[in-house]
Amino acid sequence: MNDSRRWAALAVLLVAEAMNLLDTTIVQVAAPAVHAELGGAASTISFYTAGYTLPFALLLITGGRLGDIIGRRRTFQVGVAGFVLTSGLCAAAATPGFLLVFRALQGASAALVIPQTIGLIRVLFDGAARARALGMIGPVMGLAAVTGPVLGGLLTDAWSWRSVFLVNVPLGLAVLAASGLLAEDRSASRPRLDLLGTGLVVLGAGLVVCPLLTQWNGYLVAAGVAVLVVFALQQRFRGGLIERSLFGGLGFPAGLATSVLFFAVMTGLTQVVVLFLQLTQQADARTAGLSLLPWSCGLAVSSFAAGRWLVPRFGTRILFAGVAFLAVGIAGLALGWPVLVALAVAGTGTGLFTVPFFTAALALVRPSETGSAAGLLNAVQQLGGTIGVAVLTTAFLATDVTIACWTAVALTLAAGLTAIGLIRGTRAGSPSEPSRAGV
Repeated sequence: MNDSRRWAALAVLLVAEAMNLLDTTIVQVAAPAVHAELGGAASTISFYTAGYTLPFALLLITGGRLGDIIGRRRTFQVGVAGFVLTSGLCAAAATPGFLLVFRALQGASAALVIPQTIGLIRVLFDGAARARALGMIGPVMGLAAVTGPVLGGLLTDAWSWRSVFLVNVPLGLAVLAASGLLAEDRSASRPRLDLLGTGLVVLGAGLVVCPLLTQWNGYLVAAGVAVLVVFALQQRFRGGLIERSLFGGLGFPAGLATSVLFFAVMTGLTQVVVLFLQLTQQADARTAGLSLLPWSCGLAVSSFAAGRWLVPRFGTRILFAGVAFLAVGIAGLALGWPVLVALAVAGTGTGLFTVPFFTAALALVRPSETGSAAGLLNAVQQLGGTIGVAVLTTAFLATDVTIACWTAVALTLAAGLTAIGLIRGTRAGSPSEPSRAGV
């Protein structure tokens, strides 16, 4: 394959990656308009985001295994086709129930697409070219994060909330048409699918998260926790979805806990801000989308600075500065600071956190564990976002924005505490040291 064909194939993968993040952020802004037209309980506003991210999170690892078994390009194509179809069905939905079903199927389709991109990039490139190709994922994701809320507000205000789903159709069809540029690839070891593990984690997480989105039900949450305990035991003794060796030390589990807490704040807070502006301040969708620009711009600038200068100079402990900035920005919202100023401070903290966090988490991983660790981190990140939407939007709808913000501050500080375990684990040694040998 010549160079121009390789880089064209990379563009196909990057558009698919951007489509997923764009879909999450664009719908957050449109959700109040969806509720205004379709009706239903106020809790359905949260479900329009969580109904996508929850199945996406829980099926990511299974999607990666399917790529290993039947081929990454084939799985990628099936996922993109499903994403296009379900996007069109979301745009045509006439009731909240149908929209929620189609959103869940859309998230499941994305779970087939996203795990394949890294593997396909590794097939396309090697050496310095591979590093350049992988390095392009971050800027593309940053651009999608910046444009998503703005585009969602503009489309909803100019036409209809249905247009935010229709955006995916031409993008997805273009990706599908160009997917022939991708080389087929599959794992030589042909791992098995862990259907029991997948079923347990989907059931357990659903029982925990759904009551948080609607009306608290302690019995359902307890049942969900019990199912997740069974899942943990099943993985401990049989494996299948998760590499057991990742849990041989403190660092990586602490990183997973940190990821849940931090991304709960990051995703849940943006949803709360959108709801506050549209439901309380009576702003239109376009204004709400544009109001998130300081957050997105602060994230983009600080993540670039962290990767280019701060982490190389100060190390991964710079993530604690990110925790501080994020907590101060959210507290500013609770205390009545101008929304744009508070969001700029919080967005800066987000960028300062994410780069050193992933650097520290992956520093603990052996080469043979990289695929499993990256998939698990991505899945936990999405699950944390789902929980954040559930907890913070429920707090906002049940009380007010002040309570939701102070809840977010508490979660941010908790993420800082669990990050101590991650950093200590990183400093204690690398995967090649004797302390991790034999795990």
